Amino acid sequence: MIPAARISAAIEVLDDIATRRRPAPDALKDWGLAHRFAGSKDRRAIGDLVFDALRHKNSSAAVGGGDDGRSILLGLFRRHRGLDIAAIEKLFSGERFAPAPLTDDERAVLSADPLAGAPDFVRGDYPEWIAPNFARVFGDNVVAEMQALATPAPLDLRVNTLKAEADHAASELTAAIGRAPERPALSTLCLRLPLEPGSAEPHIASTEPFLKGHIEIQDLGSQLAAEFAGARPGQQVLDLCAGGGGKTLALAAAMQNHGQIFAHDSDRRRLAPIHDRLARAGVRNVQVRTPRPNSDVLDDLEHRMDLVLVDAPCTGTGTWRRNPDAKWRIRPGSLAERNKDQALVLETAARYVKTGGRLAYITCSVLEEENTDQIAAFLKSHPGFQMVPPQKVVEAYEQESMNILGPAVRLLSNGLLMTPLASGTDGFFVSVLTRTT
Repeated sequence: MIPAARISAAIEVLDDIATRRRPAPDALKDWGLAHRFAGSKDRRAIGDLVFDALRHKNSSAAVGGGDDGRSILLGLFRRHRGLDIAAIEKLFSGERFAPAPLTDDERAVLSADPLAGAPDFVRGDYPEWIAPNFARVFGDNVVAEMQALATPAPLDLRVNTLKAEADHAASELTAAIGRAPERPALSTLCLRLPLEPGSAEPHIASTEPFLKGHIEIQDLGSQLAAEFAGARPGQQVLDLCAGGGGKTLALAAAMQNHGQIFAHDSDRRRLAPIHDRLARAGVRNVQVRTPRPNSDVLDDLEHRMDLVLVDAPCTGTGTWRRNPDAKWRIRPGSLAERNKDQALVLETAARYVKTGGRLAYITCSVLEEENTDQIAAFLKSHPGFQMVPPQKVVEAYEQESMNILGPAVRLLSNGLLMTPLASGTDGFFVSVLTRTT
């Protein structure tokens, strides 16, 4: 396919997403099935256009003069890819499979600068209804923070210290994929592969270091969140919302396979991948507690845990770099529902923490309503718990890991926050509590 034909395809997919309010991967898959002549490079290029347009939907629509697929792509090329009008006209020529030529109105709007006085939610590319929520947490810096949340994310890997040392794993990975990973300053165990425009991500799951269990795919923010929980060898730990086991594996490595981890999730389907991952990583101290109908599979753990980790259900606003279409599908009711889920899971988690034990609450959201507000409400109704000051959580990690976090982590009233702008990670919130009675 010629580049202009790919643009026409991307316009078609964007209009399908808007009309049917469906996830972008589904729309792209259906387009591919209906156009089997398109090769893998074509499909990847079309996908890149679609996801780029979704990352910058509001600002691109403002520059392009409309919210349809064509206008958004016009704005994307003008504002975010730096093309002048003459270059855009070559792509929108109307020839063969190219989009129709520019109209006089389109030339006029592309020549203007509509973002100069645009609202924050337009310049920052996020839904208008949630603008007050983001302004609450980011204040005057909201546009810069949200623009960072609209950039593509790198591929982060965690070195599994149960099987490999970081330098050896980095060398293995370099040999396997033909490029050396970056080593972020915040963690000696993170190997980072920045996104290369126009290129597909390496298939890490087929590489030797992955198959041998030396590395795991996990965002640096998620890695740090697991570290902040403070799991230590010999402890009794419950990963209450374990999902596919990403943080369970990190906890096991921090505990050096000593002690006991109980991995549980309310949805047995989410737990399904954990067994193979545990085996590949060489983890021997995890007991998977799969839910069963009419049975409390955790009743024997009440008041016994040194640490209960809650990777709480949330809106996922911190992951919008990886899921740019998700921010346009989120609805006000979603936030309210997640708040109910979070309150319930915190109440459940409290049952298992022993006196002197810790409760680590984690979300991949940047919204105060899901983070500090939830912790404040929990502490008000549970006087037997106290918060570990966020500064002490950071200091404990720095002392243990010999890494300096500095301004990369923002200290809040009831926890700490990581964001793409500050820490180069997905957005993550962590609060650590102790049970005093």
